[in-house]
Amino acid sequence: MRKSLPYIAVVTSMIIWAGSGIAVKAALEALAPLTLVLSRFTIGILLMLVIGLIANRTTAPNSILRLQMVEKQDMWLFVLGGVFEPFLYFIFETYSYKLFATPTIAEAFLSTNPLIAPIFALIFLREKVTLWNIIGILVSTGGMLMLVLAGSASFELGSLWAIPLAFVTVCMAVTYSILLKKVPEKYSSLTMVFWMQLVGLVLFYLVAGVKVLVHPQAAWLVGKVSGSAVGGVAYLAAMSSVTAFVLFCYSVRYLGVTKANIFNNIRPVFTALLMLFIFGEQLPGWKWIGIVVIVLGLFICQKQSKKQFKSQTEHLQTQQL
Repeated sequence: MRKSLPYIAVVTSMIIWAGSGIAVKAALEALAPLTLVLSRFTIGILLMLVIGLIANRTTAPNSILRLQMVEKQDMWLFVLGGVFEPFLYFIFETYSYKLFATPTIAEAFLSTNPLIAPIFALIFLREKVTLWNIIGILVSTGGMLMLVLAGSASFELGSLWAIPLAFVTVCMAVTYSILLKKVPEKYSSLTMVFWMQLVGLVLFYLVAGVKVLVHPQAAWLVGKVSGSAVGGVAYLAAMSSVTAFVLFCYSVRYLGVTKANIFNNIRPVFTALLMLFIFGEQLPGWKWIGIVVIVLGLFICQKQSKKQFKSQTEHLQTQQL
């Protein structure tokens, strides 16, 4: 069971993030984008602080939920992590969606983490990339493109700056994964997410200060606060900003950057399924085939030798959920 925990964690994080779009749409009916970002990460930080303080008293020393102070020599990793994600990533992602012709096309380009991750992992971590990894990534990415683009009415890209901006956005996310892997293992997953998001939140507040001075109403309400808007903020804070990030951080440590990032390909799968079950949005045949191809690619990518399997199992004994 323990050997499957990183896979359960990463799949759960992708399910949570798949629902983020629905929550964002609900929250933006009442809140301006900047207000939403500040709200979700402020609440998230407070939640992690409470969880960490409770876990410090009640859980084992190696629990992923303990909250620790960061030693001076390691602080640069946490600062860089916060700069890349959430701060820069959310800014670049927002403008990417704005420059692409449609959200569907944007989603396709912004879901290419698995193609970039092996290159970064090889260069910065010397992480071994096997032939099975490459085949699985290509198969799964092909399925993701089939799922996202099949049946699209328009294939117009939009602005010429959209593609390079999306590439930079993806690089931000992959760099964040690299930094997670480089953080010493003495730090818990909650500790990493807490301090990195705190750095990002401080930067967001600095930006918000300038925004409020220039346009006093631009950073606050755009409509009437409703129950769905409050629910959207709560979901983004507790689930997307805390739970999903902690679980993804845990999975990166044990699966590696390449194997963890390929699961980004299943985010559109869960988004499509959520739209089906919640809103009754039907999936044509080609999209179901795309889902099957994505899952097949994930299984291929996760193929590993007995030596790798034994090493990962032993590694999991050192930290508890």
